[in-house]
Amino acid sequence: MQILTLIAGIACLFLALLDAFQTVILPRRATGNLRITRIFYIVTWIPWSWLATRVRHERKRETMLSFYGPLSLVLLIVIWASALVLGFALIFYALGSPFSDPLGRTVGLRSDIYVSGTTLFTLGLGDVVPRQYIIRDLVIVEAGMGLGFVAMVIGYFPVLYGAFSKREVSISLLDARAGSPPSAVELLRRHSFEGGSAALILLLEEWERWSAELLESHISYPLLCYFRSQHTHQSWLSALTAILDACALLIAGVQDHSARQAQLTFAMARHAMVDLAQVFSLPPVQDMVDRLPEKQFEKVYDQMCQTGVRLCQDAHSAERLRQMRALYEGYAEAFSVYLCMPLPQWLPQRNQKDNWLSVARLRAQAEGKAPTDTETTFFDEEHHVF
Repeated sequence: MQILTLIAGIACLFLALLDAFQTVILPRRATGNLRITRIFYIVTWIPWSWLATRVRHERKRETMLSFYGPLSLVLLIVIWASALVLGFALIFYALGSPFSDPLGRTVGLRSDIYVSGTTLFTLGLGDVVPRQYIIRDLVIVEAGMGLGFVAMVIGYFPVLYGAFSKREVSISLLDARAGSPPSAVELLRRHSFEGGSAALILLLEEWERWSAELLESHISYPLLCYFRSQHTHQSWLSALTAILDACALLIAGVQDHSARQAQLTFAMARHAMVDLAQVFSLPPVQDMVDRLPEKQFEKVYDQMCQTGVRLCQDAHSAERLRQMRALYEGYAEAFSVYLCMPLPQWLPQRNQKDNWLSVARLRAQAEGKAPTDTETTFFDEEHHVF
């Protein structure tokens, strides 16, 4: 029995330390299906998301979903600490609980857990003292491990929130360039002004780098995928999908120099989407609702022509776009279902508020002229103004 208890204690320590190392310190994708972190997120996210989807009010539902990321981080740290405390307590118990308890009670597992807890969290009360040299050595080891654990937690939070904040800055900037929620057509329409092609190339370069940073940070810290944006109609998934949509449209049917940069951005953004889906073991959805049916596809090209975007007028442009979409839409849909994050539409939605359109109309009034089609096409209701 003592041998089994000793093995169980060592196993607890090994699993907790290995999982914390892979999750926090190791700068690459963690592997293994029996990791504590992986099991924790499988067990907790499914019921949490199920309960959240039962909330009908959109803002309350998003608020509930937004609690999960930070709360799961705290609970995960509690689980690691509990596993370490239990592991050392089982080792003490397997060695016969050689402690002196001033309470006069029989020393057992309860006292072992108490000693382990006070030692790991560096309280150092000293009321229950060891009576063997090997136990003293283990107490020293656990105390040092406790200091390292506290230092790891202190360093873990700034890194996570720094990566989250950096991700959200570009998402917020996209609001004025592609609408909220973002859409590929709106992104191209807002860059149809004179010199817009150069601005669009610069934007795609920035999002190529953003996709690379997203890939590196979220593979190292996958729990960042659960962190949701500040605003209801913004998310890293919708932003990434909108950029992929815009790049696919540029590659498949737009005659412009920006199509070259679109290929580079598309490759990086798709790489991020696919690799992150593999981290979560999410296969691409095969039988998904078509996000761009034929009738809507015609509207997309009509609106592009109306704003002066040069299109490839050939019979194969629709097929090329369909092939481009097949490279990423299945993975985007899998993420959308799993994370409860809606995917953006190809055409902008009329019923969403948009700061950019408000500013555009006021600017046109200041110049004493009517707003252009680009500024007014989807600004036909007064409640669009903040």
